Amino acid sequence: MSEQTVTAVYFDKPGPANTERTLEVVRQRAEQLGIRTVIVATTRGNTGVAAAEALPGYDLVAVTHSTGFRGPNEQELEAEHRRAMETAGVKILTCQHAFGGVGRAVRKKLDTYQTEEIIAYTLRTFGEGMKVCVEIALMAADAGLVDVGEPCIVVGGTGRGADTAVVLTPANAQDFFDLQVQEILAKPRLG
Repeated sequence: MSEQTVTAVYFDKPGPANTERTLEVVRQRAEQLGIRTVIVATTRGNTGVAAAEALPGYDLVAVTHSTGFRGPNEQELEAEHRRAMETAGVKILTCQHAFGGVGRAVRKKLDTYQTEEIIAYTLRTFGEGMKVCVEIALMAADAGLVDVGEPCIVVGGTGRGADTAVVLTPANAQDFFDLQVQEILAKPRLG
């Protein structure tokens, strides 16, 4: 039986103050494992741009909030950040959230939770960023922007910025239980 020691970074508090360190950890572990694909959550685009600057030459996928997440026809990704990411070769994905969508509509209208949101609440026991990492990996796989079954690094956060990073093997949403979180690289301590 073999084992491997992997250092994980645990932040005292969640939030954007951890973005730079999280991306350093991602770069170091990606180099160690030979992983070239990184998925990063970005709402306004700041984190996506930071990832493009910190990880040049990597196959980056930036996943945004869906249009309409905050309000009808509203897209939160700022135009200048979109341009900067596109110039850097980042693939940008804007689509329905894997743990939202019609199930969220049922909750809003009928005041009852559906399976997707129950899964989201369960993942949040590890922190908001962990839920985000799993969700955007499903979304990127469903869009064909990452290979199912091939390990990648996924970066999420709590509110704004990046404070969570994991190595995982993505799956399509319809095969959710095939997704495997292999390593936790960084996350905020809870409590």
